[in-house]
Amino acid sequence: MLPDWAQAMIGHDNMKFIDEVKIRIKAGSGGRGCLSFRREKFVPRGGPDGGDGGKGGDIYLQVDPELGTLLDFRYNAQYKAENGSPGLGKNMHGKCGQDLFLRVPPGTEVYDDESGELLADLTAREQTLLLLKGGQGGRGNARFMTSTNRAPRHTQPGLPGEERVVRLQLKLLADVGLVGLPNAGKSTLIASVSAAKPKIADYPFTTLVPNLGVVRHGDFKSFVMADIPGLIEGASGGQGLGTRFLRHIERTDMFLHLVDLSGMQEGSPLENFTTINGELASYNPQLLERPMLVVFTKIDITEVREQLPVMNQKFTEQGYRTCAISAVTGEGVRELVAVVGAELERLRAVSPRLDTTSGDQ
Repeated sequence: MLPDWAQAMIGHDNMKFIDEVKIRIKAGSGGRGCLSFRREKFVPRGGPDGGDGGKGGDIYLQVDPELGTLLDFRYNAQYKAENGSPGLGKNMHGKCGQDLFLRVPPGTEVYDDESGELLADLTAREQTLLLLKGGQGGRGNARFMTSTNRAPRHTQPGLPGEERVVRLQLKLLADVGLVGLPNAGKSTLIASVSAAKPKIADYPFTTLVPNLGVVRHGDFKSFVMADIPGLIEGASGGQGLGTRFLRHIERTDMFLHLVDLSGMQEGSPLENFTTINGELASYNPQLLERPMLVVFTKIDITEVREQLPVMNQKFTEQGYRTCAISAVTGEGVRELVAVVGAELERLRAVSPRLDTTSGDQ
């Protein structure tokens, strides 16, 4: 069965994929304490009976596996939990404010906007984070009665709820990340092996948002593949689409580095390969410690096929495992999927991945 969060990401378009938002949130304030005295027949000096105010509502963030974007927060940037109700006479406490649950997709990081502190990394299914606490309700005058003060007229207002501005940043959860220069064939590959429908054209930067696809292999097995746009020289410093999408590859377990041998790219394939790896290392040196499979694309072109023996040798000498495919004709694609599936199973056996099906915080 495919993960719900992965299904939610399939087929999203440019207008719907929002991966960073800033929102202002405020927990509910506590209700005021009540000033009241008993008024009953035959009960002289009935005394104070003002109840306490209700507590303000808390604000929680909760992972929703069916979400794949922060789109909802783009159109509503302010959220407030319900205030507590004032206390009542006859020692009746006010009603507590209703808690507010804000649902976010798996892979959402929560930062304090003022300090930049990472507050939480929400990855598990239904994981819940108490973000802000509501204010306590004020005490009614019944709380202030003493042996020397039989008729107190003092009450307390409710305390205000906590308030802050937070930045939500989404990092996709995927097993395999596709990297390479623009127009290397990443979108064509993910479209050929999954139900993803990325935009495909013969010019650079066709892909403007990450695309997720669920790839089936073997008997009832699958893995999630992510096509990451915007990798060019200087990407880690903000060139092209810059670091906006580089963060989406940080959670992947292995990389498929697509190399175009057709001559459409400036520079030699090996130089371009080294350049992209340098950008990955500049962004996060640990990325190059993960398994990487070099995939030569567009082998349906005669000139590309003629270069394969030489390029295979060059990359193999540097310690990389290689495959060659044509996503257009399908040649080599099934073999590639089988290799990737086997490698992921090997990685899972050595180090099981963080469980994304359950857990609370």
